[in-house]
Amino acid sequence: MNELITQINDAVWGYVLIAALVGCGVWFTIKTRFVQFRMVGEMIRLLTDSAVDTVGDQVKNQGAEGKRKHISSFQAFAVSVATRVGTGNLAGVASAIAIGGPGAVFWMWIIALIGSATAFVESTLAQLFKQKHKDSFIGGPAYYIQRGLHQRWMAVTFAVLITLQFGLSNNSVQANTICGAMNEAFGWNPAWVGAGLAAIGLFIVFGGIQRIAHVSAVLVPVMAIGYVLVAIVVIVTNIELIPHVFKVIITDAFGIHQVTGGSVGAMIMIGVKRGLFSNEAGEGSAPNVAATAAVSHPVKQGLIQSLGVFTDTLLVCSCTAFIILISGLYQVPGLNGIALTQSALQSEIGALGPIFVAIAIFMFAFSSIIGNYYYGEANIRFITSNGQVMTVYRICSAGVMVIFGAVASFELVWNIIDFFMAFLTACNLIAIVLLGRYAFRLLDDYRQQKRAGIKEPTFHRSQFPELENELECWE
Repeated sequence: MNELITQINDAVWGYVLIAALVGCGVWFTIKTRFVQFRMVGEMIRLLTDSAVDTVGDQVKNQGAEGKRKHISSFQAFAVSVATRVGTGNLAGVASAIAIGGPGAVFWMWIIALIGSATAFVESTLAQLFKQKHKDSFIGGPAYYIQRGLHQRWMAVTFAVLITLQFGLSNNSVQANTICGAMNEAFGWNPAWVGAGLAAIGLFIVFGGIQRIAHVSAVLVPVMAIGYVLVAIVVIVTNIELIPHVFKVIITDAFGIHQVTGGSVGAMIMIGVKRGLFSNEAGEGSAPNVAATAAVSHPVKQGLIQSLGVFTDTLLVCSCTAFIILISGLYQVPGLNGIALTQSALQSEIGALGPIFVAIAIFMFAFSSIIGNYYYGEANIRFITSNGQVMTVYRICSAGVMVIFGAVASFELVWNIIDFFMAFLTACNLIAIVLLGRYAFRLLDDYRQQKRAGIKEPTFHRSQFPELENELECWE
């Protein structure tokens, strides 16, 4: 079974999805006039944006009498980064380098640079077509597919795929990596670690998006800053090796001096796959949490989520890549995944290396588990409002699949996630290509308001008369 899934993954990724991802990224970059580069300053400014309801009144995030408990731009950013920054940044990068060689890092950078434009489009659309929920907003690709394309079957297909991908299989990968790191550092039994993760995860996910957002808003800054600081220390103490690291990445990326025995095509494939798994640009995941934010204009969350792609791949993934390449341990046969990252850090900072990585991966991956759960919840609610179905899903997502990942093999959990990721991404790319014109118009409107001196641009559904009946949250 594992071998069959591998063959299917190679066929789909090798001939279809890479071209689609790169093509869409380039197209959106051109149509948005390089929004991911031109508006970086605005992205950073928006991190402090206050929660705003649909008529523009500022509200407290804790909620007020008769009002929804709004999620701020930063909280939405934190939850989406929590799901992005996880095993893909530590184990995924290590796996890409071990299998594809240092050149895979270059292709991870490329997919992030052009993919951030894709992330802008999908998250802007999620904000545009979001719906009111009992205590916040809810939305995502399933919602903009149904309301924008009026294709219920396609929307349900996406909802099922993302639930299988993020709510279930993705959580098994996160748990597998946490348990591997804990076993490597402390010798802890993976089954017991998995049981503990499941217990904590179930407590949090039964608290809803507010509890998830609050936990993520604490864990994400702490874990990201701590990991980046350690990486900076390693880089600074080995500063003379940095030119060599860049040289190895660039030359290997184009097969000029191939370090590994694989082909350039295989290296590009693994780099794009691990890059997408890490930053999720175009996959249709981050739009689910982008839709929950209370903002005055849909473009604000589009910009925020573009910044999330940069934070994930260009910052955190690069930290892991530099640590591994500085150590030189990527050439050791059989050393892969989180064990490679731990060994590389140990070679640089001593015995504390594996312990630090174990703690970091726990925070990275656990925040991903609870964020991934929410993606499934938002899409199950799209299909059905049955409370019993949601309860079963919560138990399976934060409980059963976490324990399965703890005891399953490294190869099996990664093959399963690659399988679902391919079809999920293909479904979302089709939708955002067809709906992208709305994101382009919204960006033009946002820029015009900024040029007119309006500090906080606003949007009203009357600006899109052809969609006025579909936009219930922009009164």
